[in-house]
Amino acid sequence: MDDRRFFQGIAEQMVSLDPYRATDLRARIHRYLNELKAGLQAVYPEADGVAERVARVLGQNLAQRPTDLQALDLERIHTPDWFQKPHIHGYIAYTDRFAGNLKGVAERVPYLKELGIRYLHLMPLLLPRQGENDGGYAVADYRRVRPDLGTMDDLEALCTKLRQEGISLCLDLVLNHVAREHPWAQAARQGDPRYRDYFYIYPDRTLPDAFERTLPEVFPDFAPGNFTWDDELGGWVWTTFNSWQWDVNWSNPEVFLEYLDLILWLANRGVEVFRLDAIAFTWKRLGTNCQNQPEVHALTQALRAAVRIGAPAVAFKAEAIVAPEDLIAYLGTGAHFGKVSELAYHNTLMVQIWSSLASRDTRLFTQALKRFPEKPPSTAWATYLRCHDDIGWAISDTDAAAVGLDGAAHRRFLSEFYKGDFPGSFARGMHFQENPATGDRRTSGMAASLAGLETALESGNPRHVNLAIERLLLAHAVFIGYGEGIPLIYMGDELGMLNDYDYVKEPAHQDDNRWLHRPRMDWAKAQKRRQGGTVEHRLFHGLKALLEARARTPQLHAAFPTQALWQANPHLLLLKRPHPQGTVVQVYNFSEHDQPFPFEALRAEGVVQPFDLISQAPAPAYLGPYARLWLVQHPV
Repeated sequence: MDDRRFFQGIAEQMVSLDPYRATDLRARIHRYLNELKAGLQAVYPEADGVAERVARVLGQNLAQRPTDLQALDLERIHTPDWFQKPHIHGYIAYTDRFAGNLKGVAERVPYLKELGIRYLHLMPLLLPRQGENDGGYAVADYRRVRPDLGTMDDLEALCTKLRQEGISLCLDLVLNHVAREHPWAQAARQGDPRYRDYFYIYPDRTLPDAFERTLPEVFPDFAPGNFTWDDELGGWVWTTFNSWQWDVNWSNPEVFLEYLDLILWLANRGVEVFRLDAIAFTWKRLGTNCQNQPEVHALTQALRAAVRIGAPAVAFKAEAIVAPEDLIAYLGTGAHFGKVSELAYHNTLMVQIWSSLASRDTRLFTQALKRFPEKPPSTAWATYLRCHDDIGWAISDTDAAAVGLDGAAHRRFLSEFYKGDFPGSFARGMHFQENPATGDRRTSGMAASLAGLETALESGNPRHVNLAIERLLLAHAVFIGYGEGIPLIYMGDELGMLNDYDYVKEPAHQDDNRWLHRPRMDWAKAQKRRQGGTVEHRLFHGLKALLEARARTPQLHAAFPTQALWQANPHLLLLKRPHPQGTVVQVYNFSEHDQPFPFEALRAEGVVQPFDLISQAPAPAYLGPYARLWLVQHPV
């Protein structure tokens, strides 16, 4: 299919197309059609036929695209690095727990703006199944909002308000599975052959058993195995996550077309960023762990190319919590370089921050970053300290061995430390999904509790409270200053909110201790941000100062790489940001003790008279506990 035929396929679905829009559309097609075709051809034998249907889906949705979103499309075409700019800061929240409902979120926009937020990720809010639903990730209808949160009209109104205030909304789109109650699954259970082909269904255990030989278990405690017998189907259905979450069959092009239509439909409501949930699992291959398969990246390239034609304002964020050598492919490598997702989670950064806080040693951190692949310059990482999920201790055995550690032993140390069981630990958390076969133990807990604020407040010791606050500010400074992406603040961390032990009182949550770190927003606590000397004031304004410093620092644009520097002091982390406007060297003290200032390491990078961009003052003579500095050569 050439540009002309593809354009005609779109235009036929549109009532009118003025000359300017027609010219603009032709330019988009010329730019992205080859990427779309290459992605489809890598997966579907009938790629040309699929491309013809993609054109129809695009035309139907372009005909419905509101004028103000067309204007945003044009703006983003001319500002393709919008999400890479240093003033783009993110916030993650559950709608109900943050503000009750979507209208409540709209009322809290001033709070977000006060903090400096320009990107809001609201956790799953599309209609889930009733009862257990994996925190909303078992979606029963992608075109409806949870009734207690509002309506699709409320979502569209919120998107409009956020856009007017310069805030982009990010929404979850679960790619790997739907709820058993989803209309596709209901039709499959009723025997519709078209919809049975939307899923992986087997008449007996022959193939499921063959797959299971190499498949891991995501939730071994409460969802062992990867297949579930369903009486209505009369077969075994693939269920990677839970028995009521059915994996969809992306080898069927009908599934690709359905999801493309959903993305464009939601984009027309005003959603600007899609978090592609469970993307790593979307292609199945016998004899593998069925994660990170090459077809995943080809399909994402095709989706992205189609969306760049139909809604250029939209960006993709890959939810792929995988090893660094696998992760980089979600931003694009080889033929897919820079053509997959605009954003992906930098899980390694998060894990290494917590590792260095526990050990007071940054050598493993430096080693891991040294070996971390460089991303395409047109992309960005989502950097963070905590999120809605557990912490999986993804410590590479190779990296650990390089600095004299045993990887398995260090992972055990971290899980024990952050549960609070290791002698001298300051943390309060819980083990999540302990796997006796592998020894893997993940961790649940709010950042403040894991960083020692909970135990410090209980002790009443002012020094311990101060150290916990400084520890939290250091941890945030690292991922905010990392510079290769969008820093994401998890709801409540800006106020030092602690573990919510009352989660066990809710029957739907009591068996999943990740709700320990999914509390309801404490707005009374938020008011204390205005009271000088309180924990809330120190944390809120400390984070705000970091975000303001980031926004005024052009060196933190995500197109430029970050380099970890080796130096003699194992308590210090040094990160270098080369830039045409001058190099920035960040210095972080991961110890609760004073450390000598690394003058020699800075001189080697040309920073002879260091000036701190955070405090906007000359650097001090020594580093206090948990000090954090972004240093440049002293301005004239």
